[in-house]
Amino acid sequence: MKINGLNQLINQKQTMKKTILFLFLAATAVSWSQSKEMNINAAESSIQWLAKKVTGQHNGIINFVSGNLTLGENNISGGSFEVAMNTINVLDLSGEYKEKLEGHLKSDDFFGVEKFPSAQLNITGSKMKADNVYAVEATLTIKEISHPITFDLQMEGDTATAKVVIDRSKYNVRYGSTSFFDNLGDKAIYDDFELEINLKF
Repeated sequence: MKINGLNQLINQKQTMKKTILFLFLAATAVSWSQSKEMNINAAESSIQWLAKKVTGQHNGIINFVSGNLTLGENNISGGSFEVAMNTINVLDLSGEYKEKLEGHLKSDDFFGVEKFPSAQLNITGSKMKADNVYAVEATLTIKEISHPITFDLQMEGDTATAKVVIDRSKYNVRYGSTSFFDNLGDKAIYDDFELEINLKF
């Protein structure tokens, strides 16, 4: 009788272990099924930038190298993007003035694209704010300097849009910045610049 009881106890434990393992695998499978990675179409995606100074403003575009988002059930759980800094393009000027400003922005005075050819954005998490709108937390790296940023991302079918404000002084982009230089007067360039991001998947 004691042997039979011991065998029953062993069988019960083995059955319980199998049940726990099955539940774990099932939960893992559900988790995987709820995650979806979406790669951007870099050629059809864009970043429009706007930078302001005391006497006016300039705008243009920058191109993506690559990018992806990982979607969870109710959030964006991850994502990474690479931007080609040597594609900085000025749209509000033409001719030699356009070439001069583009060259200056790519120089060491600003983004130093020869030494730092790309910038990276890595999404660390998000919370849903409304239908298809997510409050995103991410790390932005420019000139190999990284800082956390937050912004809202709106998903709509196979597109996503976001507006992001960046403080260039945090990334050692010093030229014309009152954070580093005094008495600039009307030659000052504001630290914050705006990005309007349009993603196509």
